[in-house]
Amino acid sequence: MATEIAPAGAPVPVAGAAPHPPTRTGALRGSLGVGSIVFMVVAAAAPLTVVGGAVPIAILLGNGAGVPMMFLVSAIVLLFFAVGLSTMSRFVPRPGAFFTYVGYGLGRPMGLGTAHLALLTYTLIQAAVYGYLGGALQSSIVDLGGPSVPWWTWSLVVVAVTGYLGYRDIELSSRVLGVLLAAEVGIVLLLDVAVIVKGGHSGLNAESFTPNQFLSGSPGIGLMFAVAGFIGFESTAIFRSEARDPDRTIPRATYAAVAIIGVFYTLSSWSLVQAWGVDKVVPAAAADPAGMIMATARDYLGGWADVTVHVLLLTSLFACILSFHNVITRYQHSMASATAMPSRFAAVHGRHRSPHVSSLVQTATAAVLVAVFAACRLDPELQVFAWFSGIATLGIVVLMALTCLAVIVYFRRNRSAVGAWQSLVSPVLGLVGLIAILVIVVANFATLIGGSSTLADIFIALVVLSIVIGVVQARIIARRDPVAYDTLTDAISL
Repeated sequence: MATEIAPAGAPVPVAGAAPHPPTRTGALRGSLGVGSIVFMVVAAAAPLTVVGGAVPIAILLGNGAGVPMMFLVSAIVLLFFAVGLSTMSRFVPRPGAFFTYVGYGLGRPMGLGTAHLALLTYTLIQAAVYGYLGGALQSSIVDLGGPSVPWWTWSLVVVAVTGYLGYRDIELSSRVLGVLLAAEVGIVLLLDVAVIVKGGHSGLNAESFTPNQFLSGSPGIGLMFAVAGFIGFESTAIFRSEARDPDRTIPRATYAAVAIIGVFYTLSSWSLVQAWGVDKVVPAAAADPAGMIMATARDYLGGWADVTVHVLLLTSLFACILSFHNVITRYQHSMASATAMPSRFAAVHGRHRSPHVSSLVQTATAAVLVAVFAACRLDPELQVFAWFSGIATLGIVVLMALTCLAVIVYFRRNRSAVGAWQSLVSPVLGLVGLIAILVIVVANFATLIGGSSTLADIFIALVVLSIVIGVVQARIIARRDPVAYDTLTDAISL
């Protein structure tokens, strides 16, 4: 019989996986299947927004026609990461995800530091998208002859709608996300097929996957944009308590999410390159990066597709926001259940079975951030979106690297029935890849956020500070309440 060593040092006998702790007041319940969870985490990745927004910029600033290869490389690295993440979810069956896994592998203080970084990362990526969507809605409504009102007005409207859906049953959010995701993925796949059937600009080719294109331009920047496109897939474990069969559902959803996102981005970015031609795709991106996907749809599908893609870009951004809202509220719920946040955040609605208090707090947080951005007169796209999505990209790479390291340490200390591939080889490969990506992100961070080197240094310091705050908080809890400290990374699970 294998033995799991809990953070407090008390051995817990297991047979392949740790026994589930007893249900406590405030536990979330649900019956989400693989499809529902995949819908939510893939929606967080905002597929159409990445293909229509990030890919043209990556082509322009990164390695041009070689961008599709960057998505493929990112998917491979993240699959290695997913193996360790999924294995850990079986042996530490709790929904705290990053902070729980890092707490079990690297100790409670680092676990809580990771929790604070995760909250910072997800909150800022959501805030970034609120800014982008507010600006996009403002422009779209003016173009349609509507009133010209400040972008933040539309952002606050979206905050309210998101808060309403987040307050209610998770199944409602899942259904909304399912419809929106199917629409945006459908139009992109239709465009991909049209490009392939028509042979692209000058015949189909695989030049995007050659070393010459892969290393052209600024491959580091291309890789950064590719990794940023995957943000959200790793949050599958957050929904553990609401999964139908968590020991099966969570690993399957994790693998499915990274595979689907990887294949979709690789195929769609390659199709975009083919639509314009390897030699002409960079000039096309430079001419109008924001309108590149609409122009492609118009050329290959007709005028109706231009308008359709425009509308679906807006719904894609909303789906991204709603998905991250659900992730953040459940992260806060898990932290509160583990005594790392006010216990009130762990409350569960009697009828909706949702973390309604956490949802209200997150909605208020988003509204305050939008108000601060408005008061500071920040540009919704060039500053709000560029700056805060940049911090989120840095934060998520640090989070995944720490999790890989935690998996390696945990299984070295606690021998189990898990083979070397799951417990060592794959996590090590993932860690090496993530460290390489982290070095590239830090080296090019000023470019990623579109700001000065001074601003980049401040934002990097903010990421480090969030971890330090968590570590310090853990030390304080250990002194003031040893009992609470002993359960610090043990979020509620069913």
